Amino acid sequence: MIDRLLKFFGQTEELPREEGQRERIKHATAVLLVEIARADHERQASEDAEIQSQLATHFELSPTDAAALVEKAERAAEQSVSLHEFTRALHAEMDYAEKVSVIEMLWQIALADRDLDKYEDYMIAKIADLLYVARGDVLRLKARVIDSLSL
Repeated sequence: MIDRLLKFFGQTEELPREEGQRERIKHATAVLLVEIARADHERQASEDAEIQSQLATHFELSPTDAAALVEKAERAAEQSVSLHEFTRALHAEMDYAEKVSVIEMLWQIALADRDLDKYEDYMIAKIADLLYVARGDVLRLKARVIDSLSL
C-alpha cells in the first residue's frame, strides 16, 4: 500500500530507505493534519496557516515545500476512504515520542480557529488510538495546547 502511494505521488523505490521513510512520514502526517482541518466541515484560513507552519517547523521545510506538501496531502485526503493507511505508516515508522508530537500537532490544528468541534475532538482520539498513544497523554497534550492559546 505504501509503495502504491509513493508511486502515485511520483516517488519511486529508488529513494534511499531513510529518505523514503522520511517522505512517507511527512506525507502521512500532512494528510492527518488536513483531515483534522476538514473534520468540522468549516475550513478556516487560520487552520490552513497552522498546517503549513506545523509542517515547516516539524520537518524543517521551506514555506514553498510546506505548501507543496499540503497540496499533495489534500489530494490524498480527497481520495482516501480511511485513516488507517496513514496511521499505519506512522505507527510502523515512528517511536512513541514522535507519535505524541503528531498528536500535539493535531491539537494545534484543531484549536487554530479557537474553537474545538466535537468531530475534531473525536477524530484526534481515533487517530491517537490508531497510533497507540495513551489517552492520558492525549488529554495532557490537549490541555497544554489550550493553555498555550489562552483559551
